[in-house]
Amino acid sequence: MTPLPDTDENTGPGGRIDAAAALLTAAAATRTPCAPVRQYLGEGDIDAAYEVQRRVAAARAASGARRVGAKIGLTAPVVQQQFGVFQPDFGVLFDDMMYAHGEPLPLGRFIQPRAEGEIAFVLGRDLDLPGAGVADVLRATEFVLPAVEIVDSRITDWDLTITDTVADNASSGAVVLGTTPHTLDARDLSRVGMTLHRDGEPVSFGAGHACLGSPVVAVAWLAREMVRREQPLRAGDVVMSGALGPMVPIGGPGRFRLELDGLGEVEAVIEEGTK
Repeated sequence: MTPLPDTDENTGPGGRIDAAAALLTAAAATRTPCAPVRQYLGEGDIDAAYEVQRRVAAARAASGARRVGAKIGLTAPVVQQQFGVFQPDFGVLFDDMMYAHGEPLPLGRFIQPRAEGEIAFVLGRDLDLPGAGVADVLRATEFVLPAVEIVDSRITDWDLTITDTVADNASSGAVVLGTTPHTLDARDLSRVGMTLHRDGEPVSFGAGHACLGSPVVAVAWLAREMVRREQPLRAGDVVMSGALGPMVPIGGPGRFRLELDGLGEVEAVIEEGTK
């Protein structure tokens, strides 16, 4: 486990944010999980946790990673039950996290990965209204894609509170996008059924209504929250709208094929290796 940074018991809020960011950064760099960062942030200071996320993301951007969108976490009740965290959060997507249907993902880039089935939104317009609603999301969405998210946690044994997962970029890992776009014309995403297979065997089932009632509702929540935190969604962004069913531990190499009713399929290919 990644050791704790040295901090004085009386370190102020800024120092505790720096300590949490340093712990998560070291865990990601060494692929070694760390203790929960709530030891620095507490279990309820979400603003401090988002500041940790912002600092870690800024360091990634400074090293050359390009922001390409955002992801929503903890949308499905079954996933909330898995972790005992009952509110959504968001994280940032970078270009080096994005893969295409069938493109191999190296298992060694992750620490304790899990797979989940989602619908990805690709925006054709900015979503920067403080009170963005469903109609704004529908107007701004250019198309949607089936997507497998590989979630990962730098926190040992996925021992999470809301501050842990927020600080850890909403437990992000990688995203595998389908290659056939679908518009939202007369399409009710709340009724889309999902089946996730591992090596041909179904391992997770779900539907669009499990994602805050509809993935469109989830993206509207995200748009408002990101405007509030001065990180508005922009045209061209990819938005992972949240899980439609239970996440599945990966454990080793394998093929995860997601089927979405009316939206096609996408396959995430997990292989040995680090690159």
